[in-house]
Amino acid sequence: MGKFQKIIGSNTPTLVEFYGTWCMPCRTMNSILDELRNQRKDTLSVVKIDVDKNLEITNQFKIKSVPTLILFKSGEIVWRKSGVMSIKEILALVN
Repeated sequence: MGKFQKIIGSNTPTLVEFYGTWCMPCRTMNSILDELRNQRKDTLSVVKIDVDKNLEITNQFKIKSVPTLILFKSGEIVWRKSGVMSIKEILALVN
């Protein structure tokens, strides 16, 4: 858990996707997040958390559905949404 806290505590905004390997909408998000990572690699960190392998973090943030995206800045939640989103929607939020 300490490593996760260090990542989200960064001054660089960090977008975290909570996902499940069994979740079809989460698979849709893979290419969207890869594109986002490529476009914003210098100004945004993108992290994926498997809800089945990281129960402590999943419970801490009360994740009830996947995919859930949470944007952190300096350890604080700036924005949160569940469901599939387009690259345009995500870019509008992180800008």
